[in-house]
Amino acid sequence: MKPKKFINSAENAVDEFISGLLLQYPNHLRKLANHHVILHSSFATQNKDAHPNKARVSLLSGGGSGHEPSHAGFVGENMLSGAILGGIFASPSVSSILAAIRASTLPSSDGGKGCLLIVKNYTGDRLNFGIACELANAEGRLVKMVVVADDCAIERKKGITGARGVAGTVFVHKAAGGAAGKGMDLDQVTSIAETVSKGVGSLGCALNTVTIPGADKVNDRLSKADDAGEPMMEIGLGIHGEAGKKQCPLMSCDDIAKEMLSIIQTYGREVDSKIIPLYNPSDELIVLVNNLGGTSNFEMSLLTRSLVTQLEAAGCKATRVLVGSFMTSFDMQGASVSILPCTGDITKDVLGLFDASTDAPGWLAADVWNDGESRPSASEIDEVIVEKGAGAAEQLPPVLVKDYFTVAQKVLAQCAQALSDAEPTLTEYDTIVGDGDCGITMQRGAKEVLSRLESKTLRVDNPVNTFADLADAVSASMGGSSGILLELMFRKMSTSLQSVSGDGITPKDMAVAFRNGCEAVSFYGGAQEGSRTMLDAMFPASAAMLAGDGADIPASATAAQKGADATAAMANAEAGRSNYLSEEVLMGTPDPGAVAVALVLGTLAKAFA
Repeated sequence: MKPKKFINSAENAVDEFISGLLLQYPNHLRKLANHHVILHSSFATQNKDAHPNKARVSLLSGGGSGHEPSHAGFVGENMLSGAILGGIFASPSVSSILAAIRASTLPSSDGGKGCLLIVKNYTGDRLNFGIACELANAEGRLVKMVVVADDCAIERKKGITGARGVAGTVFVHKAAGGAAGKGMDLDQVTSIAETVSKGVGSLGCALNTVTIPGADKVNDRLSKADDAGEPMMEIGLGIHGEAGKKQCPLMSCDDIAKEMLSIIQTYGREVDSKIIPLYNPSDELIVLVNNLGGTSNFEMSLLTRSLVTQLEAAGCKATRVLVGSFMTSFDMQGASVSILPCTGDITKDVLGLFDASTDAPGWLAADVWNDGESRPSASEIDEVIVEKGAGAAEQLPPVLVKDYFTVAQKVLAQCAQALSDAEPTLTEYDTIVGDGDCGITMQRGAKEVLSRLESKTLRVDNPVNTFADLADAVSASMGGSSGILLELMFRKMSTSLQSVSGDGITPKDMAVAFRNGCEAVSFYGGAQEGSRTMLDAMFPASAAMLAGDGADIPASATAAQKGADATAAMANAEAGRSNYLSEEVLMGTPDPGAVAVALVLGTLAKAFA
């Protein structure tokens, strides 16, 4: 199957990418005419005396396109001066690299501070950047080159090519950029870049590899299962989809992190011609968890947790944790981790270079924990616990409803039992016009109310407490939208009654509270009277209750029943599952939520008869 990409043509893709990038960042990015080169806008000046290279060393990097934001996304203050873009997964040309050097670097005779080329360890990149470096030096421009080889997937003894340059290159951009921004000379900037390059180790993993734009078919190397039917993954593959260290059955996030850290530690780093572990217990680390292009942010956070908690369990301190897309591979569903231990030549001064501010669009800064204390693995704010009824018990308005305690207990039990008994009818209606769960849901809530009445955990001393406890009961038992809406109604009724002033709570206040509860259901749920929902029984009942100052319960029950019956003739539903059904299905069957409301109010009217 041909891969699906947002693309016009592979031939013009790099040009169109550059155009899109400039549309996003018109204030500080510029294209170099006739070349796939992005420069910081400060290099647009025609005045040699104002040329940025008179004040600081220029930094250039680049490589094949398809790894964005690397490298154009790291052009900015205290990072790169410019980036040279090759074709898709192809090294940039010598002519473009040389043009970028000329645009960003003055000859020494004109006061130029020189230029550092930061190059990933791929043969084409090394050769093309190397030729451009020598040509520029021959023109009197002072240019040096640092090669980054941070990939820990390739055995050290495997040929002369060496480790590949991957996401750890971004660390070199940031440290060298910070050094150049401080005004350090070319030798100093180069030394810092080399120190960081030698200190960082990286490793990638992927669940699916990359398919490049213009390819004839999807790369399905990792789509096949093993002999046991387990899905496969790959550890150590390169940023161009090159084969990695090994393929293996898919592991858990924690096990993936464990395997990656083990490989990185075994590969280690070279110090005084000896190979030592990359990091040691108690080391401060900068950790970069890099999205290779097609991994969700959710999964990136899971992997970050697995990596950092295991590093901290080993005694290390992750002072900076950077997570996001830094060096991608189009749509590769994978991630890499780069670790830089802050020991030896990585001094506090060098570490501080990572914290220099930048406007580079691709840089995602990290919080810093360098105060000598362990970095909190989970920063939590203590939850505010409010005891039930705390702060309100002494302020409850008195109840002026006659025999409220006795009446409330009796009426609640009768209404809950009636609602529970109506489960078959409500289920029948909801099977036709909904998803069939209304009866069971209402019954769960009703049984919870009965249980709490029996255990005396549903307070009937004051309507404020009664409705708050009813909200708790339906919240704990019902679930679904109807449970949430009824909880909202009861909570609104409770808070409404809490604010009653005067001598105390009257039947009229109860009617007003019911009206407020109905309006809360409408506001939060989005439905209105006429939407073919429980509100078609609630609002008419509320209006009748208010008209009788809360005393005419039979009139309220009659209004609710009429409203529920009317829903059977409503051809369109504007909310809930019924919204998806046709007129033919809806006509003739009432809304089960409205029927439930009418049933409760009818039971209430009988109790007061």
